[in-house]
Amino acid sequence: MKPNLHPMYRKIEVVCACGNKFETRSTSTSIHVEVCNACHPYYTGKQRLLDTAGRVDRFRRKYGGESAPAAASVPAPAPAPAVPEPTPTATD
Repeated sequence: MKPNLHPMYRKIEVVCACGNKFETRSTSTSIHVEVCNACHPYYTGKQRLLDTAGRVDRFRRKYGGESAPAAASVPAPAPAPAVPEPTPTATD
């Protein structure tokens, strides 16, 4: 086998955007993450609802959420006019 074929597998420190640091092993020299187990909503039980351009409010208005303001009443569409059925003709 060739010498020095495999990369070095060493202990590194992972740094989260929230400031949490923990140690793991990897072939890379450093890892920076945005979300870790200390700040992720699934693990902490704290949900942060980020409303991007009013999408949550629009969803609540459309589907009637708890804190949704009164939705504007929209009239129901008129039914389509009935198309008369063709009358059978006598062919003799």
